[in-house]
Amino acid sequence: MNIGISTASFYPLETELALETIGKAGVKTTEIFFNAESELKPSFVDILTDIKEEYGMNITAVHPTMSLAESFMIFSEYERRFYEALQKFARYSEVAAELGAKYIILHGGKPNGLTSDSEYCDRFMQLNRETRKNGITVLQENVVNYRSGDIEFLRSISEILGDDAQFCFDIKQAIRSGYNPTDLIDEFWDNIKHFHISDHSLASDCMLPLNGKFDFKSFFTTLKNRNYDGACIIEVYKNAYKDTKEIFDSNKKLIELI
Repeated sequence: MNIGISTASFYPLETELALETIGKAGVKTTEIFFNAESELKPSFVDILTDIKEEYGMNITAVHPTMSLAESFMIFSEYERRFYEALQKFARYSEVAAELGAKYIILHGGKPNGLTSDSEYCDRFMQLNRETRKNGITVLQENVVNYRSGDIEFLRSISEILGDDAQFCFDIKQAIRSGYNPTDLIDEFWDNIKHFHISDHSLASDCMLPLNGKFDFKSFFTTLKNRNYDGACIIEVYKNAYKDTKEIFDSNKKLIELI
């Protein structure tokens, strides 16, 4: 099990500078959240690769910049847009493979999407068939205000897809959706391949780990007992800290817990 930090935690710092900041701090595990289409250009990916290699980093996953448009691009009745999105994901899978990542994180469709759960799963698997050509798996993230923020939807696609329903589980998104993170982790454990971690309290639903009330010691014990060998990536918003040193302190303390 590896503990790391997402470049998204430093937004709106430019992607390459966020990656370099993480590397300079000695953090070896990270996830890259792309923030512009231009960042998919080979010359830009070369910059990211150079930073990764200079600091000996492991990039576990990538997060497309098109997250906010996925409902419109992928999960609507207009198929031409879907096939354009399919090519975008093909490119993301090439970039992910070049960076050594295993996963692409998907926010997916919103509740007002026009596709049924069955059609949603069909689109999800078409994405996966495309990305797996480069050895990359698309993971559905649980996200508030998206279909994946609803436990019944997660149950539905798990039933339809079986082992192919693979998830990135986000603690803060579970809290925002009104669920106990531990309950969701227990129910969907067999489908979870990657974690976005954060903390929370009555005052805030997104805090740096170990600043709130979430029991990370118990969480890591559960993961170890279940032989989880993936990554737990700190993903918070800028208002969760005052100084970036706090993020690195949180990361170090988490590593000491495992």
